[in-house]
Amino acid sequence: MPEDEKETTEQQRLEKEQLEDLGTVWRTRGPHAIHCLTVIGQIEGHVEAPQGQKTTKYEHVIPQLVAVQEDPAVEGLLVLINTVGGDVEAGLALAELIASISKPSATVVLGGGHSIGIPLAVSALRGLCFFVPTATMTVHPVRHSGMILGVPQTMRWFEQMQERITGFVAGHSGITAERYSELMLRTGELVMDVGTMLDGKKAVKEKLIDQLGGISDALEWLYREIERTE
Repeated sequence: MPEDEKETTEQQRLEKEQLEDLGTVWRTRGPHAIHCLTVIGQIEGHVEAPQGQKTTKYEHVIPQLVAVQEDPAVEGLLVLINTVGGDVEAGLALAELIASISKPSATVVLGGGHSIGIPLAVSALRGLCFFVPTATMTVHPVRHSGMILGVPQTMRWFEQMQERITGFVAGHSGITAERYSELMLRTGELVMDVGTMLDGKKAVKEKLIDQLGGISDALEWLYREIERTE
């Protein structure tokens, strides 16, 4: 087999493994090299999710984001989001990393961007957040499964964690911290819970999301931004 065919075959094998293991496409083959990152299912942090659940492991995503920033061949970042939420600290850490990428970036919410998925959706500091019309977001307070100590310090910990999330969302979108807290604590909309469900139009109206749109809109914006900054 000629050497160039061997290299092509090896590259295809590596790309297939990366897609299956990490759910990512490295350097798309469009006009510009875009790294496509997916955040799907439950965001898994310090504790493994139960077997059978679709997860995004933050230890897989962190090195990808570092590589996007460091690799001069990667010109932009596209993040596709369809998550039910998950580990709060892991999700917020990934959101902070995405926000620190200095290259053009865009996020697209497909299906759902619930709970800690909201900071991820608004994290593209040098970019835009797109929201398909049928997608939804659930804004609710921090929750915890398992045993906790029933002491004032525990309640204060929950408050501090919520303040971190609210501050990040307000700092990376057009919504105010006061309005986000109001949506988060609303009663009567969610069964057996507090919070608010937002569809695409409502999310844009609340200034959580920049605009309605899909993958083609996000890629078109990325290409324009890359060419503008060249």
